[in-house]
Amino acid sequence: MAYDLTRRGALRGMVNGAAVLVGVPLLDAFLDGNGTALAATGGALPVRFGTWFWGLGVNPPRWYPTKPGANYDIPEELVPITPFAKKINIYGNFNVPLDGAPNLPHISGGAAVRTGRALTADRGLPGESFDVTIGDRIGTRSRFRSLELSASGDARNSLSGRGGGNLNPSEGSPSAFYERLFGAGFKDPNSASFTPDPQVMARRSVLSAVSEQRHALERSVGADDRAKLDQYFTSVRQLENQLEVELTKPDPLQSCMVPPKVTDKPVSAEIETVIANHKMMTELLVMALACDQSRVFNMMLNNGASSLTRIGSTITHHQLTHEEVLDQKLGYQPEATYFLTRIMEAWGDFVGALDRVKEGDRTLLDNTLVFAHSECEFAKFHTIDNLPMMTAGSAGGRLKTGIYVDGAGSPISRLGLTMQQVMGVSVDTWGTQSMQTNRAVTEVMV
Repeated sequence: MAYDLTRRGALRGMVNGAAVLVGVPLLDAFLDGNGTALAATGGALPVRFGTWFWGLGVNPPRWYPTKPGANYDIPEELVPITPFAKKINIYGNFNVPLDGAPNLPHISGGAAVRTGRALTADRGLPGESFDVTIGDRIGTRSRFRSLELSASGDARNSLSGRGGGNLNPSEGSPSAFYERLFGAGFKDPNSASFTPDPQVMARRSVLSAVSEQRHALERSVGADDRAKLDQYFTSVRQLENQLEVELTKPDPLQSCMVPPKVTDKPVSAEIETVIANHKMMTELLVMALACDQSRVFNMMLNNGASSLTRIGSTITHHQLTHEEVLDQKLGYQPEATYFLTRIMEAWGDFVGALDRVKEGDRTLLDNTLVFAHSECEFAKFHTIDNLPMMTAGSAGGRLKTGIYVDGAGSPISRLGLTMQQVMGVSVDTWGTQSMQTNRAVTEVMV
């Protein structure tokens, strides 16, 4: 009996007189000739977006390439990205105009990158972060609209939110993250069978009734009240979308494999522990993306005012950036720079984990766009102009890679505008006051 390779199905047989089904994973044969879409339906493989944050910046002369354009040189502090340089873009000389607002140390820079606005209060975000806007565009058909992670274990370590001082809390426990992803509620996309959860069906029915009442209420009030109701019911709509996803059989995905359970390490600011937690979280996140549990994520390696320490030491990374004397021969602070070296190694490991997962003729990294940045340039002086930024991956071929872009002093909000446009958000202008811009970074756009 011939097997139909144009569509995925199951192997059928008999064991002791009983019928059995054995599911077949998404093989390359089920993809189109380019390996970028399902042959049977023409549906495209998912494209993901994420952010990766590290605190306390870089040593600029040792981090930024010397010449803009393709095939950039690799300074000392970028050596860990060497194997992936052709898939990583570097961005320099983009500035943060504050229009008279104070430079709040280790806070203002990160908020400006994510929102295109100057922060005026020492908490939260001044507006919606662009990852949330992108999540509203691409994250509504996955189980989780977005996943927020903190390798240092601090739920408050986040730069994602809708503004108004609110932040999306981060998950700081690898084992809790595993249970959230692959525990109750997980539907294996490569399983031959699918049974909707009756409890989810009941919740969906209740929300449908609420939705009908909501529409009736919206029709009976004025424009201002409708705007208020729209904002209020955003969370309800997100829950409706999530429940609808849980009631729909997921498309099969070649690279989806449920990982083994993980065990937490003690929460600690020691960099060895944070790096180990980051590695575990990265492996789980990679499978969450490969299994299409989410298409948007935010990974926080450490916090802005980095509290990282070394085993046996109580001196933090943050203290060292301010108190360690610059070595005149070396031209930098060697003890503080140790942390930066480990951070860039972690970034290289993160990119490598995405690039190891094959999806047709591409990798998971190729089908993802990751925006990485810090909150300051040189931590000793809290400088926020020329913030170090990178992107990894091409968003399924939408972005050119292997390029160093010199922003020539233009506003940092150009990156936020570019990320949104690349990910399909309909936006022509983004940011406020001096950070308002309609200039995307076209050098990297396809």
